[in-house]
Amino acid sequence: MADGKKVLVTGGAGFIGSHMVDRLLELDYKVVVMDDLSTGKIKNLDSAAVFHHTDITQPAMGDIIQKEQPDLVFHMAAQTSVTQSTKDPIGDANSNVLGTLRLLEASRRVGVEKIIYSCTGGALYGDPDNIPVADDAPLAPVAPYGMSKWVAEQYLNFYYRLYRLRYTSLRYGNVFGPRQDPHGEAGVVAIFSQAMLEGKQPSIFGDGAQERDFISVFDVIDANLAAIDRGDGKAMNIASGEATSVNRIFELLQRITGYKWDPLHAPQRSGEVYRIALDSSRAAQEIGWSPRVSLEEGLRMTVDYFKESMGPTGRVPSVS
Repeated sequence: MADGKKVLVTGGAGFIGSHMVDRLLELDYKVVVMDDLSTGKIKNLDSAAVFHHTDITQPAMGDIIQKEQPDLVFHMAAQTSVTQSTKDPIGDANSNVLGTLRLLEASRRVGVEKIIYSCTGGALYGDPDNIPVADDAPLAPVAPYGMSKWVAEQYLNFYYRLYRLRYTSLRYGNVFGPRQDPHGEAGVVAIFSQAMLEGKQPSIFGDGAQERDFISVFDVIDANLAAIDRGDGKAMNIASGEATSVNRIFELLQRITGYKWDPLHAPQRSGEVYRIALDSSRAAQEIGWSPRVSLEEGLRMTVDYFKESMGPTGRVPSVS
């Protein structure tokens, strides 16, 4: 129950963040959103949420937290592009490390009860020998993005130990679902869905045999809610535990959309993990979470969203 609590969602106009806002409002929380709209979309936001157009790396963020006095924070704002992190590791660290540190310091000052942190699982463990990867497996990021998310997680632990600012870090697999940006880098399901519906030929980077752990955004939101009262001081994988190839995703979406052509192939991107799946046993034990949305069901929901988004021209309107 919300009990009149106020919640701040950083990155709340984004793909995952806006779904978080919707669920929190349904549960009668007072919701405040902070987003710089660099990737988030104002149209994703329910007007019942209080919106602040702010970058978490700026001092104004602290003033907003001082003014709003949230009880809980869902920290979802981040620089999320692996490719961009390799091009600009300093900018990546500024967003993901210093932005998080500003948030932690401001939260400590106003007495925030807990921060639930959106971390990454796919980019933390490198290219592991065995999958699915356990929560306590060695961390070996292969791109600055994974490194910056890991360092931010360490700052959360530091503030927990020193100041008793409670946190739970959720290490996501490859999240997909409605509202994912089809023009982004990581949203292969959204990219393929839009292209197939528009009759265009999607590109697969590399041979398509690379494997990811795909998890529905709705399961991710359930995990965030489950972490409000449990899992303090812990980091845990939020994933399906299954490794699915990009080629398999293409085939499933072909079947769902009725698309009849083959994909194009482009060169493999640097800094990307080749094969990953995550064991979420700790999440089951600590916060009572396990995934409920099957891969095929999640893909169908995503395709349905893009179908509904298509205008009279038969094209999905640009979200850029």
